[in-house]
Amino acid sequence: GTQVTVEIHREDTSPQLIKRLSLGRGQQPPPSLSLLCFSGFQKIEAPRPPGAKDLHAYPWDKSSLKSMPVDLQQLEKLDAYALKVNVKNSVEELVKALLKQARTDLEKVRAIWMWICHHIEYDVVGYHNKSQLSSKPRDVLQMGKSICEGYAELFEHMCSLAGVQCKKLSGHAKGHGYKTGQTFTGDSDHAWNAVYIEGRWHLLDSTWGSGSVDDSFTKFTYRYNEFYFLTHPALFINNHFPDNSNWQLLKPTLTLKEFENNMLHNSNFYMLGLLAAHPETPIIQTVNGKASVSVDCRPGTLFMFKLKGTDEHGLMTLKKHGMELDIYPQETGSHKLEIFAKPSKAEASDDIYKCVVEYLVECESVDKATRFPKDLHQPVGPSWLSERHGFLRPSHSGPVLHTNDGRCSFTFTLSKDISVLTSLHTDGSSLTEDMGRRHVLQIHRRNQIELKVHLPHAGNFVLKIYSKKKSDPGNYDYIFNYLIRCQNTEVKWPAFPQRYSKWLQDYEILEPLSGLLPANRNVQFKLKMHGIAKVLVQAENTYPLTLNKGCWEGTCNTSGCREVFVMVHENANHSFYSQVLKYEVETQ
Repeated sequence: GTQVTVEIHREDTSPQLIKRLSLGRGQQPPPSLSLLCFSGFQKIEAPRPPGAKDLHAYPWDKSSLKSMPVDLQQLEKLDAYALKVNVKNSVEELVKALLKQARTDLEKVRAIWMWICHHIEYDVVGYHNKSQLSSKPRDVLQMGKSICEGYAELFEHMCSLAGVQCKKLSGHAKGHGYKTGQTFTGDSDHAWNAVYIEGRWHLLDSTWGSGSVDDSFTKFTYRYNEFYFLTHPALFINNHFPDNSNWQLLKPTLTLKEFENNMLHNSNFYMLGLLAAHPETPIIQTVNGKASVSVDCRPGTLFMFKLKGTDEHGLMTLKKHGMELDIYPQETGSHKLEIFAKPSKAEASDDIYKCVVEYLVECESVDKATRFPKDLHQPVGPSWLSERHGFLRPSHSGPVLHTNDGRCSFTFTLSKDISVLTSLHTDGSSLTEDMGRRHVLQIHRRNQIELKVHLPHAGNFVLKIYSKKKSDPGNYDYIFNYLIRCQNTEVKWPAFPQRYSKWLQDYEILEPLSGLLPANRNVQFKLKMHGIAKVLVQAENTYPLTLNKGCWEGTCNTSGCREVFVMVHENANHSFYSQVLKYEVETQ
């Protein structure tokens, strides 16, 4: 452990040790070589301050999450080795063990990073009682836990033993307990590191790489986070503001005020491939009771949101490259808006929504007119997701449909062999589940489907669309929904006729479409059905329909009955009829 200085001179010169102590300014001493006497570690020169070649452009150019190329697959073997190293007796021994598999500076830093992130836990008790806490590397290793200061000092010490320049940095962080829009004053509250690899400085935060603490700050959970290893400085500045602005490694550097006002995107935001959120300020004012937010991302990302913990007061639509959201807070004041995301093709482990952006919405006036039915499910309207389930070329690409006369229709091309189920919902008890189904009529023409909707009254309605593979015996899966609005209080459409199981998907009712027939009238019937031998309409009397150009036609008189049935004879040799449709008759 003793330090020895060895000088090497040409043969014909005398040693200059004495002279060196009294060198004038500007004279260079002869080259000297410092060695440490235990094998395996070299002494390193003092770290140089960051210069022009360390700087990255701000804002982020959306290219890479890291400040240098890192092939994570190539590091997998090293990562697995580092996790298994189990040396706790001294930092020197630990570094020696880790370096057995590490050749380059990047590999050395990676091995140290992996070990610390998986073996040192955040000391939630120590955080509340800092006077009892030592952040000396030896103590951190023995205890197996520390706060950010200890993580950063251990990292710095292990790097210097491994012969890699490393510096502990301190500053302000938007970490645990950060409130959107808050200001930072006083001493710095967080520590992290810069490492010198391949001629440039890079940033990392092993405290945040190791896991997270719960809201009450009483429990730490190991949850490895790749994002904070060699993070691109234009992203690192999102939540780390160093005391010395040179260590932002940015051109131009940000002021503390800019840091405070900037949107906080946490690591999930970038790890899920999201690119930007609009507006870019964390505090949003409503205009006439409404605020709008959008997120840009790579295709195939699912979103959800919570405004004060619920998604009832908004309208979210999925776009190919992101999502758009309009929210209508139902009371004035400040509201927390959280936006969550997850990949649509996730492995089971990733199949949870993670919070990616938080806003503070300040609402001055409430738009009472814009209310959403309880049954409305986010996102609203068709999207790449409904396309993936076989609903192509929607006639209405938006989420909301306004109808004045209470009638509307939606068409799609079905790309798959699917059965479709639909239902209409509204708040209150005006629509039972069965009637909700009967206010929507499906019409199939080859691979096209039309959904005709007749509203029972004015108001806000949700049209829900479900599907399943025809070959599947199982249940229908919910796919998407529309919001239908009608303000005309005169509207009062009866339901469509009741359809029984023998009514096939590609049959079509041309008339009467209303499931409620007038009393004591002759009513014209026209039905498109194929593969049928005979059709009868059963009222007080029985009326046969005749086949004319693919349609069964005829009249029936509704006097003296409450219900009218359409019956079919599927095979001329059979004597029994099956019911396919049922109409009600108005009471006089």
